[in-house]
Amino acid sequence: MNLKGRDFLKLLDFTAEEIFYLVDLAAKLKEKKKKGVPMDSLRGKNVALIFEKTSTRTRCSFEVAAHDLGMGTTYLDPSASQIGKKESIADTARVLSGMFEGIEYRGYGQEIVEELAEYASVPVWNGLTNEFHPTQMLADLLTIQEHFGRIRGIRLAYMGDARYNMGNSLMVACARTGMHFTACTSQKYFPDPVLVEQCREIAAAAGGSITLTEDALAGTKGADVVYTDVWVSMGEPKEIWEERIRELSPYRVDRGIMENAGEGAVFMHCLPAFHDLKTETGAQIEKSFGIREMEVTDEVFESSQSLVFQEAENRMHTIKAVMLATLAGED
Repeated sequence: MNLKGRDFLKLLDFTAEEIFYLVDLAAKLKEKKKKGVPMDSLRGKNVALIFEKTSTRTRCSFEVAAHDLGMGTTYLDPSASQIGKKESIADTARVLSGMFEGIEYRGYGQEIVEELAEYASVPVWNGLTNEFHPTQMLADLLTIQEHFGRIRGIRLAYMGDARYNMGNSLMVACARTGMHFTACTSQKYFPDPVLVEQCREIAAAAGGSITLTEDALAGTKGADVVYTDVWVSMGEPKEIWEERIRELSPYRVDRGIMENAGEGAVFMHCLPAFHDLKTETGAQIEKSFGIREMEVTDEVFESSQSLVFQEAENRMHTIKAVMLATLAGED
Protein backbone atom coordinates (compact mmCIF):
# COMPACT_ATOMS: atom_id res chain seq x y z
CA MET A 1 0.00 0.00 0.00
CA ASN A 2 1.60 3.27 -1.12
CA LEU A 3 -0.31 6.52 -0.55
CA LYS A 4 2.65 8.85 -1.05
CA GLY A 5 1.60 12.12 -2.66
CA ARG A 6 -2.13 11.51 -2.11
CA ASP A 7 -4.47 14.18 -0.77
CA PHE A 8 -6.79 13.30 2.13
CA LEU A 9 -9.99 15.21 1.43
CA LYS A 10 -12.86 12.73 2.04
CA LEU A 11 -13.21 8.99 2.54
CA LEU A 12 -15.15 8.65 -0.71
CA ASP A 13 -11.74 9.06 -2.40
CA PHE A 14 -10.33 5.95 -0.69
CA THR A 15 -11.01 2.24 -0.96
CA ALA A 16 -11.86 0.11 2.05
CA GLU A 17 -8.41 -1.46 1.87
CA GLU A 18 -6.75 1.97 1.96
CA ILE A 19 -8.88 3.05 4.92
CA PHE A 20 -8.10 -0.13 6.86
CA TYR A 21 -4.42 0.37 6.05
CA LEU A 22 -4.47 3.87 7.58
CA VAL A 23 -6.29 2.61 10.68
CA ASP A 24 -3.79 -0.23 11.12
CA LEU A 25 -0.88 2.15 10.57
CA ALA A 26 -2.31 4.47 13.24
CA ALA A 27 -2.54 1.52 15.66
CA LYS A 28 1.14 0.72 15.04
CA LEU A 29 2.15 4.35 15.55
CA LYS A 30 0.10 4.54 18.75
CA GLU A 31 1.84 1.46 20.12
CA LYS A 32 5.25 2.92 19.27
CA LYS A 33 4.41 6.19 21.02
CA LYS A 34 3.23 4.36 24.14
CA LYS A 35 6.54 2.45 24.18
CA GLY A 36 8.59 5.61 23.64
CA VAL A 37 9.92 4.48 20.26
CA PRO A 38 11.18 7.48 18.20
CA MET A 39 9.20 8.09 15.00
CA ASP A 40 10.89 11.25 13.68
CA SER A 41 11.57 9.94 10.18
CA LEU A 42 10.30 13.17 8.55
CA ARG A 43 12.92 15.49 10.06
CA GLY A 44 13.51 18.58 7.95
CA LYS A 45 9.97 18.70 6.56
CA ASN A 46 7.42 21.36 7.41
CA VAL A 47 3.63 21.57 7.17
CA ALA A 48 1.22 24.51 7.02
CA LEU A 49 -1.93 24.38 9.15
CA ILE A 50 -4.68 26.66 7.82
CA PHE A 51 -7.47 27.15 10.37
CA GLU A 52 -10.36 29.31 9.21
CA LYS A 53 -12.30 27.59 12.02
CA THR A 54 -10.45 27.16 15.31
CA SER A 55 -10.27 23.81 17.11
CA THR A 56 -8.64 22.31 20.18
CA ARG A 57 -8.42 18.67 19.08
CA THR A 58 -7.58 19.18 15.42
CA ARG A 59 -4.84 21.74 16.02
CA CYS A 60 -3.24 19.80 18.87
CA SER A 61 -3.47 16.55 16.91
CA PHE A 62 -1.73 17.95 13.85
CA GLU A 63 0.93 19.81 15.83
CA VAL A 64 1.82 16.92 18.16
CA ALA A 65 1.72 14.37 15.31
CA ALA A 66 3.97 16.53 13.16
CA HIS A 67 6.38 17.10 16.06
CA ASP A 68 6.53 13.36 16.77
CA LEU A 69 7.42 12.78 13.11
CA GLY A 70 10.18 15.39 13.34
CA MET A 71 8.40 18.08 11.33
CA GLY A 72 7.91 21.78 11.92
CA THR A 73 4.49 23.43 11.79
CA THR A 74 3.24 26.89 10.90
CA TYR A 75 -0.23 27.68 12.26
CA LEU A 76 -2.31 30.15 10.27
CA ASP A 77 -5.36 31.28 12.22
CA PRO A 78 -8.38 33.07 10.71
CA SER A 79 -6.63 36.44 10.96
CA ALA A 80 -3.26 35.24 9.67
CA SER A 81 -4.28 33.71 6.36
CA GLN A 82 -5.31 35.74 3.31
CA ILE A 83 -6.77 32.70 1.56
CA GLY A 84 -9.67 33.76 -0.62
CA LYS A 85 -9.37 37.37 0.62
CA LYS A 86 -6.29 39.17 -0.66
CA GLU A 87 -4.96 36.03 -2.33
CA SER A 88 -6.86 33.43 -4.33
CA ILE A 89 -7.08 29.84 -3.17
CA ALA A 90 -5.10 28.73 -6.21
CA ASP A 91 -2.33 31.23 -5.56
CA THR A 92 -2.22 30.34 -1.86
CA ALA A 93 -1.86 26.66 -2.75
CA ARG A 94 1.08 27.36 -5.08
CA VAL A 95 2.81 29.72 -2.65
CA LEU A 96 2.58 27.29 0.26
CA SER A 97 3.65 24.34 -1.92
CA GLY A 98 7.00 26.06 -2.39
CA MET A 99 7.58 26.36 1.35
CA PHE A 100 5.92 23.30 2.89
CA GLU A 101 5.73 19.56 2.28
CA GLY A 102 2.05 19.37 3.27
CA ILE A 103 -0.97 21.62 3.84
CA GLU A 104 -3.86 21.12 6.28
CA TYR A 105 -7.11 23.07 5.86
CA ARG A 106 -9.94 23.42 8.38
CA GLY A 107 -12.76 25.74 7.46
CA TYR A 108 -15.84 26.10 5.35
CA GLY A 109 -16.93 24.63 2.01
CA GLN A 110 -15.50 21.38 0.69
CA GLU A 111 -14.83 23.18 -2.58
CA ILE A 112 -12.11 25.23 -0.85
CA VAL A 113 -10.01 22.25 0.23
CA GLU A 114 -10.66 20.59 -3.13
CA GLU A 115 -9.33 23.68 -4.95
CA LEU A 116 -6.33 23.84 -2.63
CA ALA A 117 -5.54 20.25 -3.55
CA GLU A 118 -6.03 20.92 -7.26
CA TYR A 119 -3.37 23.65 -7.33
CA ALA A 120 -1.01 22.42 -4.60
CA SER A 121 1.94 20.25 -5.57
CA VAL A 122 2.10 18.73 -2.06
CA PRO A 123 -0.46 16.63 -0.15
CA VAL A 124 -3.48 18.51 1.22
CA TRP A 125 -5.38 17.21 4.28
CA ASN A 126 -8.94 18.07 5.25
CA GLY A 127 -9.15 18.99 8.95
CA LEU A 128 -12.89 19.70 8.60
CA THR A 129 -15.23 21.31 6.10
CA ASN A 130 -18.95 21.91 6.18
CA GLU A 131 -19.48 18.68 4.28
CA PHE A 132 -16.83 16.21 5.51
CA HIS A 133 -14.57 15.44 8.49
CA PRO A 134 -12.34 12.54 7.33
CA THR A 135 -9.65 12.74 10.01
CA GLN A 136 -12.33 12.34 12.68
CA MET A 137 -13.57 9.25 10.85
CA LEU A 138 -10.20 7.50 11.07
CA ALA A 139 -10.09 8.22 14.80
CA ASP A 140 -13.58 6.81 15.19
CA LEU A 141 -12.72 3.68 13.22
CA LEU A 142 -9.56 3.11 15.26
CA THR A 143 -11.56 3.51 18.48
CA ILE A 144 -14.18 1.02 17.29
CA GLN A 145 -11.48 -1.45 16.24
CA GLU A 146 -9.73 -1.15 19.60
CA HIS A 147 -12.93 -1.75 21.53
CA PHE A 148 -14.66 -4.43 19.46
CA GLY A 149 -11.67 -6.02 17.73
CA ARG A 150 -13.28 -5.41 14.35
CA ILE A 151 -14.89 -2.76 12.16
CA ARG A 152 -16.89 -4.69 9.56
CA GLY A 153 -20.39 -5.56 10.68
CA ILE A 154 -20.52 -3.01 13.52
CA ARG A 155 -23.91 -1.29 13.89
CA LEU A 156 -23.65 2.47 14.41
CA ALA A 157 -26.61 4.73 15.20
CA TYR A 158 -26.16 8.48 14.77
CA MET A 159 -28.53 10.71 16.76
CA GLY A 160 -29.27 14.34 15.91
CA ASP A 161 -28.59 16.58 12.91
CA ALA A 162 -27.27 14.25 10.19
CA ARG A 163 -27.18 16.80 7.33
CA TYR A 164 -23.62 18.04 7.59
CA ASN A 165 -20.02 16.89 8.07
CA MET A 166 -20.49 14.37 10.87
CA GLY A 167 -23.62 12.70 9.55
CA ASN A 168 -22.20 12.66 6.02
CA SER A 169 -18.79 11.37 7.07
CA LEU A 170 -20.05 8.64 9.39
CA MET A 171 -22.41 7.41 6.68
CA VAL A 172 -19.55 7.29 4.16
CA ALA A 173 -17.15 5.64 6.63
CA CYS A 174 -19.70 2.97 7.51
CA ALA A 175 -20.55 2.33 3.86
CA ARG A 176 -16.91 1.97 2.83
CA THR A 177 -15.98 -0.36 5.68
CA GLY A 178 -19.01 -2.64 5.69
CA MET A 179 -20.67 -1.24 8.80
CA HIS A 180 -24.39 -0.70 9.33
CA PHE A 181 -25.25 3.01 9.62
CA THR A 182 -28.55 4.33 10.96
CA ALA A 183 -29.47 8.02 11.16
CA CYS A 184 -32.00 8.53 13.96
CA THR A 185 -33.53 11.98 13.54
CA SER A 186 -36.43 13.96 12.20
CA GLN A 187 -36.78 13.67 8.42
CA LYS A 188 -35.86 17.35 8.17
CA TYR A 189 -32.37 16.43 9.42
CA PHE A 190 -31.72 13.42 7.17
CA PRO A 191 -28.51 13.50 5.05
CA ASP A 192 -28.55 14.63 1.42
CA PRO A 193 -30.58 12.09 -0.64
CA VAL A 194 -27.98 11.94 -3.42
CA LEU A 195 -25.22 11.04 -0.94
CA VAL A 196 -27.54 8.55 0.77
CA GLU A 197 -28.10 6.65 -2.47
CA GLN A 198 -24.38 6.72 -3.29
CA CYS A 199 -23.60 5.31 0.14
CA ARG A 200 -26.28 2.65 -0.15
CA GLU A 201 -24.62 1.35 -3.31
CA ILE A 202 -21.20 1.35 -1.64
CA ALA A 203 -22.55 -0.29 1.51
CA ALA A 204 -24.33 -3.03 -0.42
CA ALA A 205 -21.06 -3.98 -2.11
CA ALA A 206 -19.18 -3.93 1.21
CA GLY A 207 -21.72 -5.90 3.22
CA GLY A 208 -23.10 -2.95 5.16
CA SER A 209 -26.32 -0.95 5.07
CA ILE A 210 -27.76 2.57 5.35
CA THR A 211 -31.00 3.22 7.28
CA LEU A 212 -32.83 6.48 7.97
CA THR A 213 -35.50 6.57 10.67
CA GLU A 214 -37.40 9.04 12.83
CA ASP A 215 -37.89 6.38 15.51
CA ALA A 216 -35.08 6.74 18.06
CA LEU A 217 -35.85 3.46 19.81
CA ALA A 218 -36.12 1.43 16.61
CA GLY A 219 -32.98 3.06 15.22
CA THR A 220 -30.84 2.40 18.27
CA LYS A 221 -32.16 -1.07 19.09
CA GLY A 222 -29.21 -3.45 19.20
CA ALA A 223 -26.70 -0.78 18.12
CA ASP A 224 -23.05 -1.38 18.97
CA VAL A 225 -22.22 2.34 18.83
CA VAL A 226 -24.49 5.28 19.66
CA TYR A 227 -22.97 8.48 18.29
CA THR A 228 -24.01 12.11 18.49
CA ASP A 229 -22.70 15.63 17.94
CA VAL A 230 -23.68 19.15 18.97
CA TRP A 231 -26.99 20.34 17.56
CA VAL A 232 -25.98 23.95 16.92
CA SER A 233 -22.79 25.60 15.69
CA MET A 234 -21.45 28.60 17.55
CA GLY A 235 -22.55 31.91 16.03
CA GLU A 236 -25.93 30.68 14.82
CA PRO A 237 -28.85 32.92 15.90
CA LYS A 238 -30.97 32.25 18.98
CA GLU A 239 -33.93 31.31 16.79
CA ILE A 240 -31.92 28.39 15.38
CA TRP A 241 -31.03 27.22 18.90
CA GLU A 242 -34.70 27.24 19.89
CA GLU A 243 -35.68 25.33 16.77
CA ARG A 244 -32.97 22.68 17.10
CA ILE A 245 -33.61 22.09 20.79
CA ARG A 246 -37.33 21.70 20.16
CA GLU A 247 -36.95 19.39 17.17
CA LEU A 248 -33.93 17.34 18.25
CA SER A 249 -34.66 16.81 21.95
CA PRO A 250 -36.35 13.47 21.18
CA TYR A 251 -32.94 12.34 19.91
CA ARG A 252 -30.91 13.21 23.02
CA VAL A 253 -28.70 10.28 24.07
CA ASP A 254 -29.76 9.32 27.57
CA ARG A 255 -29.71 6.22 29.76
CA GLY A 256 -32.87 4.90 28.12
CA ILE A 257 -31.32 5.06 24.66
CA MET A 258 -28.15 3.27 25.83
CA GLU A 259 -30.17 0.55 27.56
CA ASN A 260 -32.24 0.15 24.41
CA ALA A 261 -29.05 -0.25 22.37
CA GLY A 262 -27.88 -3.09 24.53
CA GLU A 263 -25.46 -4.06 27.28
CA GLY A 264 -22.40 -4.00 25.03
CA ALA A 265 -23.15 -0.67 23.37
CA VAL A 266 -20.70 2.24 23.62
CA PHE A 267 -21.18 5.98 23.34
CA MET A 268 -19.08 8.18 21.02
CA HIS A 269 -18.94 11.94 20.36
CA CYS A 270 -16.46 14.01 18.35
CA LEU A 271 -16.48 16.79 21.02
CA PRO A 272 -16.96 19.36 22.36
CA ALA A 273 -20.17 18.19 24.04
CA PHE A 274 -22.84 20.15 25.89
CA HIS A 275 -23.46 17.65 28.69
CA ASP A 276 -23.25 19.89 31.78
CA LEU A 277 -23.09 23.50 32.97
CA LYS A 278 -19.30 23.74 33.31
CA THR A 279 -18.83 25.90 30.21
CA GLU A 280 -19.99 29.41 29.35
CA THR A 281 -22.08 27.97 26.54
CA GLY A 282 -23.65 25.36 28.80
CA ALA A 283 -24.56 27.99 31.37
CA GLN A 284 -26.04 30.19 28.67
CA ILE A 285 -28.12 27.30 27.32
CA GLU A 286 -29.63 26.74 30.77
CA LYS A 287 -30.31 30.44 31.20
CA SER A 288 -31.95 30.82 27.79
CA PHE A 289 -33.73 27.50 27.38
CA GLY A 290 -33.96 25.93 30.82
CA ILE A 291 -32.09 22.72 29.99
CA ARG A 292 -28.96 21.43 31.72
CA GLU A 293 -27.89 18.97 28.98
CA MET A 294 -28.28 19.09 25.24
CA GLU A 295 -27.34 16.27 22.83
CA VAL A 296 -26.19 13.85 25.56
CA THR A 297 -26.85 13.57 29.27
CA ASP A 298 -23.97 13.89 31.70
CA GLU A 299 -24.82 10.43 33.02
CA VAL A 300 -24.08 8.83 29.66
CA PHE A 301 -21.10 11.07 28.87
CA GLU A 302 -19.36 10.14 32.13
CA SER A 303 -20.39 6.46 32.08
CA SER A 304 -18.18 3.44 31.53
CA GLN A 305 -19.80 3.06 28.10
CA SER A 306 -18.34 6.38 26.95
CA LEU A 307 -15.27 6.20 24.72
CA VAL A 308 -15.06 9.93 24.00
CA PHE A 309 -11.60 10.59 25.45
CA GLN A 310 -10.03 7.51 23.87
CA GLU A 311 -11.62 8.71 20.63
CA ALA A 312 -10.17 12.21 21.12
CA GLU A 313 -6.66 10.85 21.71
CA ASN A 314 -6.94 8.76 18.58
CA ARG A 315 -7.30 11.91 16.49
CA MET A 316 -3.56 12.44 16.93
CA HIS A 317 -2.52 8.88 16.10
CA THR A 318 -4.67 8.70 12.95
CA ILE A 319 -3.59 12.14 11.73
CA LYS A 320 -0.01 11.02 12.22
CA ALA A 321 -0.75 7.98 10.06
CA VAL A 322 -2.23 10.16 7.30
CA MET A 323 0.76 12.50 7.26
CA LEU A 324 3.31 9.69 7.32
CA ALA A 325 1.54 7.67 4.62
CA THR A 326 1.05 10.61 2.25
CA LEU A 327 4.49 12.16 2.79
CA ALA A 328 6.67 9.06 3.07
CA GLY A 329 4.52 6.34 1.53
CA GLU A 330 5.56 3.80 4.14
CA ASP A 331 5.35 3.00 7.85
